[in-house]
This record gives sequence, C-alpha cells and structure tokens, in this order.
Amino acid sequence: MEQDVCSCGRLQGQVAIITGAAQGLGAALARRLAKEGCKVVVADLNIDAAEQVAAELPDAMAIKVDVTNEQDVDNMVNQTVERYGRLDLLVANAGVVISGEIAEFDPARWRKVIDVNLVGYFLCARAAAKVMIPQRSGNIIQINSKSGKLGSYKNSAYAASKFGGIGLTQSLALELAEYGIRVNAICPGNLLDSPLWQDSLFEQYAKNQGLTVEQVREKYLSKVPLGRSCHYDDVANVLVFLASSEASYMTGQAINVTGGQEMR
Repeated sequence: MEQDVCSCGRLQGQVAIITGAAQGLGAALARRLAKEGCKVVVADLNIDAAEQVAAELPDAMAIKVDVTNEQDVDNMVNQTVERYGRLDLLVANAGVVISGEIAEFDPARWRKVIDVNLVGYFLCARAAAKVMIPQRSGNIIQINSKSGKLGSYKNSAYAASKFGGIGLTQSLALELAEYGIRVNAICPGNLLDSPLWQDSLFEQYAKNQGLTVEQVREKYLSKVPLGRSCHYDDVANVLVFLASSEASYMTGQAINVTGGQEMR
C-alpha cells in the first residue's frame, strides 16, 4: 500500500543511480526520484525488468549490473557520467536475504549475503566517490534495515551485512565530508506487503521458525508500536529528505523508519 505524495520537484536536475531498482522497493524509489525531478539510472541484474521501469520515467536509462562485480559497477557509473555529465546521488539498494540456522548455514550462501549487501555497497560507493570527489559534492545513501541495529533471529548473514553497512556508512561519511559529500543510511522496518515478503520471506521464516505464514505476519506486526507494516513511501519520504538540501547538515546517520520498533 502506497500513500499519495505530491510531486514537488525537490531534487530537480539531480542525476541519481539506484541499484536493485527493477522491482519492489527499488522500483518504487526510482519512480519517486523521477517525480522529484531526478534523471534516474535504473540499475539491476534483471535488465529486462530494469528497462521496463526506466521506460515509465521521463528521463531514465537502464543498466545491467552485478553489484559484486567491480567491472560492472565501474561501467554503471561511467555510463551514467557519459550520458548525464555528472552523478549527484547514489542509492545503494541492491540486497539479498538468505536466512537459516547457524549450525546448518552453508558458508557459500552466508558469504553471498555479505558479498551483495556489504561488498556490493562498498564497490558502488567507491565508484561513485571517484566521480563525486572532483565535483566536491554528492550524496551516497544506503538502504539498510532495522537488522543493521538489532540482531535477527536465524538470520545472521543478513544482520551481519547490515551492521557492517552502518559501519561503512559512518566511515565513508568521515572520509568524504571534506569534499562536501554526505553519506547516510535508511533503516526500514518490515515491508510486509512487498513482493520480497510475499514471495519469499514469509515462507523462509515460517519454515525456519516452525510457524504458519499468518503467524509470522502477526509476529512481526505485533512488534511495531504504530501497528502497521512499513510502506514504500515511508522509505521514499526519508530518501528524498536526505538527498535534498534540507538535510545539508546530516551525514553519517542511520535513520530508522520502523514505526517505533527500533529507536536506537
């Protein structure tokens, strides 16, 4: 469920890359950035779906990228600069969730989560910084998770990757501040109505926790003081604020968007 949000053009003329933008939250954020006036690069491993999203937007391009592949990531940024001449905003949204009990967790699958969620964020931020440093301006925003602040039951790889992401955000914020580049993270709560949950996570968690899908939903809803799922626009509203001049004195932050579930 998405809320009605007026288009105010708060990011007019900015050039933005968003990874993992072919579906779900990433696609919703790409659409919102376009409404706010951005030229948008829709980057995803699924190029067909990325092209469909880009075709909906007024000034956008789709690029195939594996965020764990250094050459792919560098190409993504280079193509962006070739077309638009600059890069103002990187939204590192690409991510994967693989859960499991620690005693049974396949190390290769555990590493895959770290590679996509943490190493992928590093590679994208690194490539973006190479462009933003000479510009002496830019924004890097990671879509993190409440699991970057609080351990996640039978979900150690994901939580570890997201805790690491906050550490990377804070470290890059310190390093890049002298160039006028701000680095922040957004920590959403559970997007229970999203395709990720509907098509995958409910079944993963039900199996891991010995519950029914409906019991899993009720379990996660019961933890939220505001009593509802996180929505795409809840995340998009904070993204637009952080990318705007209104947040010009904010860097190194990991902003909770959790309905009160996480307050640290």
